[in-house]
Amino acid sequence: MDVGVSRDRQDGDGPRGQELSGGADRTEGEGLGGLARRSLRRLAGGEAEPAATVSRLPRFAVAATEELADVRPVAGRVHPERARLALADALAASQPVTSRERFAGRSDVLAELIAAIEQQRAHVVLYGERGIGKTSLVHVFAETARDARYLVLYGSCGVEAAFDDMFRTFAAQIPLLYHADVSPVADEGEHGRSFADLIDGSALDPRKLAELFARIVGTRVILILDEYDRVRDPAFRRDVAELIKNLSDRAARVQLVLTGVASNLDELVGFTPSIRRNIVGLGVGPMTADDMAYILERAEAATGLMFAPEARALVIRMAAGSPYLVRLIGSRAALRALDDRRAEVQAGDVIAGTEAVLGEWSAGLPGRVQRTLARADVRADMPILVAAAKASGTPEGWFAPEDLAPLVRGMDPAAIADRLDALADSADLFDRQGEDGEEGRERRYRFRTQGVAQLLTLSAALARGGA
Repeated sequence: MDVGVSRDRQDGDGPRGQELSGGADRTEGEGLGGLARRSLRRLAGGEAEPAATVSRLPRFAVAATEELADVRPVAGRVHPERARLALADALAASQPVTSRERFAGRSDVLAELIAAIEQQRAHVVLYGERGIGKTSLVHVFAETARDARYLVLYGSCGVEAAFDDMFRTFAAQIPLLYHADVSPVADEGEHGRSFADLIDGSALDPRKLAELFARIVGTRVILILDEYDRVRDPAFRRDVAELIKNLSDRAARVQLVLTGVASNLDELVGFTPSIRRNIVGLGVGPMTADDMAYILERAEAATGLMFAPEARALVIRMAAGSPYLVRLIGSRAALRALDDRRAEVQAGDVIAGTEAVLGEWSAGLPGRVQRTLARADVRADMPILVAAAKASGTPEGWFAPEDLAPLVRGMDPAAIADRLDALADSADLFDRQGEDGEEGRERRYRFRTQGVAQLLTLSAALARGGA
């Protein structure tokens, strides 16, 4: 198997492992679109050779105008541009998966989500830990629903999300031709209008909105509220719950899908008995080893690279069920192999790639926190810290000593609480609730600095997997 490498590598740099081909005859396999774009760039003077002093500087490996179809393999070889472009697409960790072609696993949850919408006519709440793939799941669900002629509208919630603003935006995307009082053969003046045109300037409340949506005919509408856990305004949450009840009572052709970080349904939507019969809660758990392996297999097929068995096992072990970490660690390891002119990703690439990720995450923490985590007395409590990191995956990040007891051998909750208090006092790592004098409040803790829990969890996985 031949795979191309960056043209910035000097001829004197000898390859390690399998030799990889260069990109000298790249244009032989280009699509017509790629040739046209290259011609335009030459006419514009955009392909002049850089001066010798500039050629040694890092450069982009792929032009922003390139498409994967324009960089085709020639005679079985995969050139550097294609390998890197395909890798960025197959193992992109900074963006959710938005198409079924790149989606791996979760077919059982996707089937349950479709059944809840189509057969039960219910509203759905997807919940699970951060980075577990909820946003990717709803994007693929949206594509599937659109194939079935549903009108699917997506909104990402923010801390300051407002009910009126978000649902006016949704209404503006629903054509007025779906209103029961508008004829399908209405004149041209109705074609550019939306349901938002029927909303006056007064505050939009759940009852008024449900009455409007109850007039939808000719299609079914799905409103996705992603990252619902980020909303801090209790009035927004109350209005959404009231909207769900009103839509269900009116048998409106509109259903909501909420997603958010939570360990159970109550954490995300609260205890609201009046709407429980209208909601289906679906937990999204850790991805199976087979599904994580499939993500890497798709990357292999797209790039021409191969993950050695021990490298693949190491990625899966350290990702611990997180598709985000599979893509992040897998892409870093594969790029190391490409930079080193090898067609095989080795275990050493995975370890080095993970260390690079940890270095970036650590550098993003305040200097005070970095110094604290390096202290010998703090590192002595690493089992407690790692257990706390695993238990902190709730929307607010709070956990109790009892949550850590199953994760720490030989320590009861009282002893764990003593160590957490010591770390909070001497290392300033935790916020606390329910301390002495705060009657009626459960003793709880959470990491004071965002990102520490993720760093500790991956560090522990590296220590186990890379030993």
